[in-house]
Amino acid sequence: QVQLVESGGGLVQPGGSLRLSCGASGNIFSINAMAWYRQAPGKQRELVAIITRAGSINYADSVKGRFTISRDNADNTVYLQMNSLKPEDTAVYYCNFRTYYRDYWGQGTQVTVSA
Repeated sequence: QVQLVESGGGLVQPGGSLRLSCGASGNIFSINAMAWYRQAPGKQRELVAIITRAGSINYADSVKGRFTISRDNADNTVYLQMNSLKPEDTAVYYCNFRTYYRDYWGQGTQVTVSA
């Protein structure tokens, strides 16, 4: 079964940067959009950023101007460049691929922003 594999999480100081990556372990066809979500302890999972097949991009208000989502269409990989990180960005980050027939989710990668 095809899985999404994330990498790039870790511990970073406030103001620092991290780059998350997510790719599929096999072929996934008809991807309509790729997205990053996050879930902080005690909170609901929230959409952080999404990029559609057509290239349309949207961000959560809390990350606008600091995070950048991008994709490599050649190998179906999505990235999240996170700059100027804040303690409130601490969460488990999940990648998500949306197709016509189902959604795929990664296992999550921990991002901790702390001094």
